[in-house]
Amino acid sequence: MQRIGVVTFPGFHVVSFAALSVFEVANSEFGERRYDVHFISETGGPLRTSAGLLVETEPFDDSVFDTLIIGGSTEPSFTPSRGLLMYLRKASEISRRVAATCVGAFTLAEAGLLDGKRATTHWNYTRELQLRYPKIKVQEDQIFVIDGSIWTSAGMTATIDLALAMIEKDIGSELARAVAKKMVIHHQRSGGQSQFSAVFQLEPKSDRVQAALAFARKNLHTRLTVERLAEAAHLSPRQFRRAFADETGVLPAKAIENLRLEAARLMLADSRHPLETIAQQTGFADRERMRRAFLRVFGQPPQAMRRQVRRARQLDRNVPSGSLRALRDADQMISPAAATLQRNAPSGDS
Repeated sequence: MQRIGVVTFPGFHVVSFAALSVFEVANSEFGERRYDVHFISETGGPLRTSAGLLVETEPFDDSVFDTLIIGGSTEPSFTPSRGLLMYLRKASEISRRVAATCVGAFTLAEAGLLDGKRATTHWNYTRELQLRYPKIKVQEDQIFVIDGSIWTSAGMTATIDLALAMIEKDIGSELARAVAKKMVIHHQRSGGQSQFSAVFQLEPKSDRVQAALAFARKNLHTRLTVERLAEAAHLSPRQFRRAFADETGVLPAKAIENLRLEAARLMLADSRHPLETIAQQTGFADRERMRRAFLRVFGQPPQAMRRQVRRARQLDRNVPSGSLRALRDADQMISPAAATLQRNAPSGDS
């Protein structure tokens, strides 16, 4: 079980609760308690949120949390106490990850935890964050950013994206998709960190469009034209284009690219195949086309993503074994997906 500490203070923004709902649903969908959430504060006891709600909290102590999440106040002008900053600095040395939602990034910055790191915050305050803390590499256009063990999000609904990304990393993309679906969320890519949430969810209503997507997933290594997809759906190309766009909200070509990107992302994480091989097996034809697609959609090339996955797993091997149980489960859940792609893919050029 992973312990999550939600760092609170008087007047903290209730948007932080959005992430907690994600972990609650994950426990329900998984069938057992995988996340144990605690509200913590400097003094303990009841605290009033920005919306006037009273929340019972536990005092800061030596308890170890796998994940620390700190939200923000309604304005970045909030001045964190010395005790809060000291706790964050100390806890960050032993927690597997430390996250900030919305303007909570300002508190991490004040604690010095964002120095030299890439980070983001609500778009309305990114410029102020950069001006006040010039050592931070502020990413203005990303929903959330992960740099090593530090996670920051743009706030508001991006808090949910951040929590889904954590679940995907801890347990696997299948559970993350199930949680997103249960919460009536279109689980699409988040931020510019593709290894932490690049799942593309398409939910067509008709059996015909579903059949076309199933055909596409099994044949990503081949050239997937509208004509082939229409044939799988038993529709004319014109009828298929219209039906597909109506039911999924995207054009067939875009959906196929998303499926290829997700398959390539999984293979990068779970295999040692050369990039050229991964590109061919997922239908990109060559590594340069795959690289351009990764840069456009994820904001980074495949090589950088692979390095991040390896660094993250190395970090995970250095934490207590109890904290790694979910990560081992994640490997068991994701690897079969990558293996299926490999079995369906030819060894030569497509």
